[in-house]
Amino acid sequence: MKTQKTSQKINGALTIVIVVAILAVINFLSYQIFSRVDLTADKNYSLSGASKKTVAKLDDLVTVKAYLSKNLPTKYLSLEQEIEDTLKEYQNYSGGKFKFRVINPASDATTMEDLGGQGIPALQFNVVQNDSFQVVNGYLGLVAEYGGKTEVIPVIDSAGTLEYKLTLAIKKLTAQSMPVLGVVSGNGELTEKEMATAFSSLREIYTIETIDLKTEGKISDDISALLIPGPKEKFEEAQLKKIDSFVVSGKPAIFLVDGVAVDASTGAKRTLLGLDKIFNAWGVKLNDDLVADISNGRASFSSSQNSRNFTYLMNYPLWPKILPENIDQKSAIVSSLQSLVLPWASSLTITPMDELVVSKLLKTTDHAWNQVENYIIDPSSLNPPKSGKQYVLAAILTGKIKSAFEQGETANGKIAIVGDSDFATDMFSGGGSSDNLIFFQNLVDGLALDSDLISIRSKAATDRPIKNLSAGAKETIRYANIFALAVIILTFGFLRYFWRRKAKKIKLED
Repeated sequence: MKTQKTSQKINGALTIVIVVAILAVINFLSYQIFSRVDLTADKNYSLSGASKKTVAKLDDLVTVKAYLSKNLPTKYLSLEQEIEDTLKEYQNYSGGKFKFRVINPASDATTMEDLGGQGIPALQFNVVQNDSFQVVNGYLGLVAEYGGKTEVIPVIDSAGTLEYKLTLAIKKLTAQSMPVLGVVSGNGELTEKEMATAFSSLREIYTIETIDLKTEGKISDDISALLIPGPKEKFEEAQLKKIDSFVVSGKPAIFLVDGVAVDASTGAKRTLLGLDKIFNAWGVKLNDDLVADISNGRASFSSSQNSRNFTYLMNYPLWPKILPENIDQKSAIVSSLQSLVLPWASSLTITPMDELVVSKLLKTTDHAWNQVENYIIDPSSLNPPKSGKQYVLAAILTGKIKSAFEQGETANGKIAIVGDSDFATDMFSGGGSSDNLIFFQNLVDGLALDSDLISIRSKAATDRPIKNLSAGAKETIRYANIFALAVIILTFGFLRYFWRRKAKKIKLED
């Protein structure tokens, strides 16, 4: 008996030793082999294919210095680890052409003095030390170097945006020149002040050149793409010819145009832009209507009562909210977006043309309706009809495009038309309207560059609306929430009762 117990103890001890040895080997190998498993839906914690391709194609060494202070509040500890993990992943896919160092600025006074000159600011954080709140300075910045050039990320505010910023920095360092985006002015277009957030994002990638088609003799050959944001005044034929010539040269043009101009104080009126001639040549008609939808954004309104002003939020049908099922999932420009709002949008009617591929990027639900005259913008007077229909609000045309003025044709035409411009203004693309801003950025990048940055940027889309449910489905979920838990507990109780009775019966028979 003693021998058997001793043998069992020896076997147990050997098992523990073997398990510990296996864990030690696994731990050692985990430091030698870089591997991560990302179970998030959008792969938010692993590099996209675009970033992997960017570092894999490097022809010279990119070095990154990440300045991360060690005395930051506890909530930033995970951020520091995520930054290091991301940099390790870049290094792993670079074939030795990407190196990084993590530096604690507090360890070297000279380093702290130099950071301000490099564009990395000292941040202030509230921490608890010695049972009291104290303010400490710290750094969360990064400097990338390549071929004598540098790009700075002043503040890494989240690991979610690091990949986009770093891949963009690498692209800028390795590019021969910055693409030039021509922004049309002179016909009442939106100003840079009205689109401050959108323009700020553009300047990260593009050199922006303002083009007044009334005074310019010809659109320069240096322009990579043309943006026409929200014109309000009619284009003359000479201006249209310049746009037409640019498009048939094979370069892309992006139109953010309103069929109806809306002003909260003066109401709504048709915009006579004169773009019909070139649009018709491409098989597109911008309708002079206002589209409303049962899926919509919320707007702020004011009212007066007893000499007091009240502000309230309510659903506003004239701000159609585009849902995932009505987004073209085949297009990298919009496929990763969850929802966006197009305020006071007009619909597009598209006639198929030979050798011209049409992508209907954004559509309303099939319960939408429109106003074609006597426009009503008061929310209390907007009542949906008994039956609605679906409208196209944004589209991209690629392929063979013929000139509207007999100026030739191109087999590589690229045109984007959105029946709304307000979505790109600060009112709708700043703050929390991230999908609107991402859509604008993707639209420009998708036509002017490629889909690389689009796939990274769209990972940041955060709005995931609840799907529309039928009345019956809502009732089912409601009663399930009320009674489901009670049913589960009762079922478990009955089963346990019968199991115990059965066990007692078997014991008595034994």
